Amino acid sequence: MFGHDTQTRGVDQAHVLRQLVGGSASVRPEGGAGAYVVAIASGKGGVGKTLLAANLSIALAARGHRVILFDMDMGLGNADIVLGVEATGTWLEVLNGRRSVDEVIVQAPGGIAFVPGSSGIARVANLSAFERHQLTDAIQRIEQRYDVVVLDCGAGISNNVTAFAASADTVIVVAAPEPTAVTDAYATIKVFAQAIYADRSCPSRAGSLGVVVNQVDSRREGRETFERLASVAARFLHLPVTDYGYILRDEHVPAAVRQRHPVLLRYPRCSASSCLMAVAAKVSREVGRPEASQSLFYRVMNMFL
Repeated sequence: MFGHDTQTRGVDQAHVLRQLVGGSASVRPEGGAGAYVVAIASGKGGVGKTLLAANLSIALAARGHRVILFDMDMGLGNADIVLGVEATGTWLEVLNGRRSVDEVIVQAPGGIAFVPGSSGIARVANLSAFERHQLTDAIQRIEQRYDVVVLDCGAGISNNVTAFAASADTVIVVAAPEPTAVTDAYATIKVFAQAIYADRSCPSRAGSLGVVVNQVDSRREGRETFERLASVAARFLHLPVTDYGYILRDEHVPAAVRQRHPVLLRYPRCSASSCLMAVAAKVSREVGRPEASQSLFYRVMNMFL
C-alpha cells in the first residue's frame, strides 16, 4: 500500500525535520536502567491525544533520541492511521502468545519504532492482572533498546490507563479550550495524581504531570486554558502542573490525517508543527535528566502488587 516513493518521501521529510531542529539535539546517555517513559492521556476522546503522541515521538527522534511509540489504547487504537503505517500485528496477538512483541514492531515514519494497538476488541480494553503482567513483560524485553518510550494511552481513567500513567516519568494530559474538555482534563489530572503519588516505590515525582492544550485559536487562549487548570489543581489538589505548551488550530492537521501522514512530516513548517516541536523541546530537556532508578517493567508491576 505504501510503495517506494512514499518511503523515500518519508525519509526526505524526516531529514527536513532534523534540519529544522538543527543543533538542539539532546541525546540521552547510554547504559541506564531503563528508557524514559512519557505517557500521553486525555479525559475524553477527540482532543488530539494520538496526534500529540505520534508527532511528539517523531519530533523527539528528530532531536536525536531513540524512540518507540506504544499504542496503549487497547480497545480503540488508531495511531497506525495517524502514522500512515500498516500494522503487522497487535497487542492482542502478543497477549495470546501468537506473536512476540518483536514481531509486531513496525518501523514508522520519522525514524521511530511503533507497536500497534487493537481496535474494536472490548476484551483488550479491560485487561486482567495476568494479561497486564504479560504486557509489561513484553515491554521490558525491548525497552532497553530505546531512550524514550511514548505511551499513547486510551482516553478516560480506566485501570489500564491509570496504571500506565502512574508508571511514567512524565504524564501529559491533552486538553482543549472547551469547558467540557477542561473539566474532563481536570478530573483526569486528579485521578492520575492520586495514582502517581500513591506509588510509594517510586522516587519523588513532583513536576511529572503536565498539560498540552490543543486546538487553540491563539497563544493567549492556550495560556489562559492552562492557567485555569493549573490554578484549580494548585488550590484543590495542592499539585504543581507543568505547562508543556499548546497546539494552534491548523487546517493542515486534518489534511495530514486524511492523507495518512504525520503532520510534522507532511507539513513541517505549518503552525501546528511549530507548536509540536516546541512541546518536544520541553520534553527533550526532561529526557536528558538522570535515569530513573527502576525500569518501566518494575514500575508498572508495582501498580498491580
